[in-house]
Amino acid sequence: MGTKSKWFVVATEGATTDGRVINRTWIEQMAKNYDPKNTYGARVNLEHLHFRLYWKDEPHSQCYGDVLAVKAEEREDGKLQLLAEIAPTPELIELNKKGQKVYTSIEVDPNFADTGEAYLVGLAVTDNPASLGTEMLKFAAGASQNPFNARKIKPENLFTAAVETVLEFEEVNEKKVEPSLFDKVKTLLTGKSKKDDERFHDQAQAVELLSNHLAELSGKYATLQTQAAESEQKIATLSAALTALQSRVDVIGSEPAHGYTPRPEITGGSAVIETDC
Repeated sequence: MGTKSKWFVVATEGATTDGRVINRTWIEQMAKNYDPKNTYGARVNLEHLHFRLYWKDEPHSQCYGDVLAVKAEEREDGKLQLLAEIAPTPELIELNKKGQKVYTSIEVDPNFADTGEAYLVGLAVTDNPASLGTEMLKFAAGASQNPFNARKIKPENLFTAAVETVLEFEEVNEKKVEPSLFDKVKTLLTGKSKKDDERFHDQAQAVELLSNHLAELSGKYATLQTQAAESEQKIATLSAALTALQSRVDVIGSEPAHGYTPRPEITGGSAVIETDC
């Protein structure tokens, strides 16, 4: 069993950040482009801190989950919102149970990988909304050295102001991946620490697996052969019928129509009319 969150809002069209505004196009692009498997997977962290201290009791020394998917939906007033679904770690679940870290903020790259389109690159949780509030973000953006730049993957990225979030988690059944025949046989044949009797038993199992698989393949092959023979017979029957039909058409085309009498051939007269001049 795994755990994932229900969909929750992480950004809304028109929301302010560091003086910039989240526009509708960015939300549409983030929803369209987000692909954690093939492009980039955003992680969940605390207060957008990416560095790792590796202290056992330091909460910033670990990530708190992964963003599985995002989507865009319009709310009742017509504004577009970005919703996320995350896979939390046990630590985030525990914090959520205690009523902590209930504000979220996202990191947006407006020009991800020089594509000219926006992408979600991070999601932060915090229990101190003022630390990532609109006023704080504006203040930091106006400083000669933006203190938030060190937390960003790229200085040009932006953080959205922290918004209160209700995180609800649910258990999901993870699909069990059945090992392939090759993996099963390999496992049985490569046990080095087993006794001779166990190895012989495993080898016998491997042979049995292969035999059963070959028998299954033979059965499928025989079925395919039967189906192929039946198909050939049907094709031969259709071909013969088509040949007979073509012959009949040729015969009909060469026969005169019923009740039709051909007109006699006109050869012209033989009389010669002389003129008396």
